[in-house]
Amino acid sequence: MTGTTPPAEPPRSAPGTTPTTTDRPDAPQPPAPTTSTSATPRQLWTRSRGIALALVILVATAVAIAAVRSGAQHGRLDPRSADTHGSRAVAELLADRGVSTRVVTSLEEARSAVAADTTLLVANPDVLTGRQRTRLHETTEASDGRTVLVAPGTTSIGDLAPGVTADATTSVDSTLSPDCSLPAARRAGTADMGGIRYDTLAPDAEACYLSDGLPGLLQLPTPRGKGDTVVLGAPDILYNDRVDQQGNASLALQLLGSRPHLVWYLPSLADDQAADESERRGFFDLIPAGWRWGTLQLAIAAVLAALWRARRLGPLVAERLPVAIRASETVEGRARLYRKANARDRAAAALRTATRTRLAPLVGVPPAQAHAPESLLPALTTRLRTPGTDLHPLLFGPPPGNDTALITLADQLDALEREVPHS
Repeated sequence: MTGTTPPAEPPRSAPGTTPTTTDRPDAPQPPAPTTSTSATPRQLWTRSRGIALALVILVATAVAIAAVRSGAQHGRLDPRSADTHGSRAVAELLADRGVSTRVVTSLEEARSAVAADTTLLVANPDVLTGRQRTRLHETTEASDGRTVLVAPGTTSIGDLAPGVTADATTSVDSTLSPDCSLPAARRAGTADMGGIRYDTLAPDAEACYLSDGLPGLLQLPTPRGKGDTVVLGAPDILYNDRVDQQGNASLALQLLGSRPHLVWYLPSLADDQAADESERRGFFDLIPAGWRWGTLQLAIAAVLAALWRARRLGPLVAERLPVAIRASETVEGRARLYRKANARDRAAAALRTATRTRLAPLVGVPPAQAHAPESLLPALTTRLRTPGTDLHPLLFGPPPGNDTALITLADQLDALEREVPHS
């Protein structure tokens, strides 16, 4: 017989139990169980489906509103547009009477075209910046032509027509009679002149189409007396679908056809060549006020939802650890944290505090006064082999400057604790 040992018998299962695959080394091991902190795809979808649904609804609403509004005001007050709110019909009627219409889209073009034989129509004055409105008014006031402002609001009327204020309320009555002595308004008769109401203290101003005592049309002569400024509270008489109603066509032709040339100024947000850098519009200036209010409301709703769904933190609960951790491991772990943070001051303070706490009862000092130098140091000095030793730098001194000094401090504190009990 040889001296070989028989192969070791594989471990057997206990009686009454079924062998498992882990009993055989060559058997495939089962996958590791999923931890409680890892989320499954189903859990991720459950948590995020509410936010995803809200985003989808928000995007769909924005697309729908944009689609509805995209064609509603297309070509508004544009003399080249044949849409409902365009003004091509007025431009063609003026052309039949020998009045030429020129469309400009920049402030410099509008200012250069102003002359005594020219009528300047500003389609949307509120789009202009304050500096642009001031420069435009300086140009028109010095000319002998006519300036027609279409529905200027409170932000622009004071710059383009000084002395005139716009009322915050608008007239709901669109068909009004002139009730004034302006020849153009008297010949036109009733017209669709609802909209913004104005007020002025100028003694030579003609106020027509009054509603609640405030006019919707003002005619203001220039200081030189040769030109004038006409303020229209509503653009209805210039629309293609309204020009053939009431006296709209007559009023529009008389106001715009008093001179042989008509300059139709269509301001836009891109017309900022004359504005200085401080007045350039930012991204948020281009967002309508309604969208800004909607965004603010959504933000408030999101904050309230977060507060509602947030977990409330209760008081700390003492819980027994599943395993016992040795004190040395805790000390080593905290020491590594101090070393990683380079917190020698915190480590030195912890060492000195622990030493003072342990020495105080040995020298008869109450625990409440263990960290008071005037109580601890006199009692401790009398218990040393060499009385008169200055222990203040050791127990209450400044933090060490390097790791070597910290180690030296720890050794000195240990030596002090070993000396006091044997004194």
